[in-house]
Amino acid sequence: MTLMNVKFAFQTLQMKKDQKKSGSVSQARKHVSLENIEYNTQRTRMFFSEYGRNIQRMVDKALLIEDREKRNKAAQNIVNVMSYLNPQVRELENYKHKLWDHLFMLSDYKLDVDSPYPKPEKESFTSKPKRIPYPSSRIKYKYYGKVMEDMIGKISKLDEGKSKEQISQNLANFMKMSYLTWNKDTVDDTTILSHLKELSDDQLKLHESARLNHTAEILAMNKEKLARENAARKKVNKRKVRKK
Repeated sequence: MTLMNVKFAFQTLQMKKDQKKSGSVSQARKHVSLENIEYNTQRTRMFFSEYGRNIQRMVDKALLIEDREKRNKAAQNIVNVMSYLNPQVRELENYKHKLWDHLFMLSDYKLDVDSPYPKPEKESFTSKPKRIPYPSSRIKYKYYGKVMEDMIGKISKLDEGKSKEQISQNLANFMKMSYLTWNKDTVDDTTILSHLKELSDDQLKLHESARLNHTAEILAMNKEKLARENAARKKVNKRKVRKK
């Protein structure tokens, strides 16, 4: 065996030993990293998951900064990072104000910094809203709706005159359109006028010469409106498919 062959064999043997050593070191490192795995169930709760845990850690570290000037600078940097991580917030009005509110909420309202906006109070976000009573009044004609009945009640209290007559006729036309929208059938003007008279407690009456919009015209308008809504809905669906 030549000297060159001996050197090559020695180098090959040394390389194999080094590979075994590096392999054992990597296994040891892997074993250590597995032992230090941290599960989400063991971590503290995040107020806003869309910002991620790193922002939460940055806020926690900002709480430990004693120098107020440095703490203010850290808070400003955190707000800037939050705006980049959650870019859809920029589309909202006064989004900077919202980001600063979120910063205080992430710190559990403990962060003491000079904010350009008033610091939010914890009670305003944690208190339960007032209970809204469910409307219990019965709607006489569902195809007109509660809003229509309220409008008739308000208009019936107006002073008599041409203005009241014009508003009453417009209201009757709207009632006819609502009736045809839900019933999909023809309707006599006498039916609409009798409903108007009934719902207003005999306070609203149209002049004998008054004429409501023709049924065919209203049905054509409803058909055109439905076509526009369907076209707009199709455009939205196409955009969603393109995004996917």
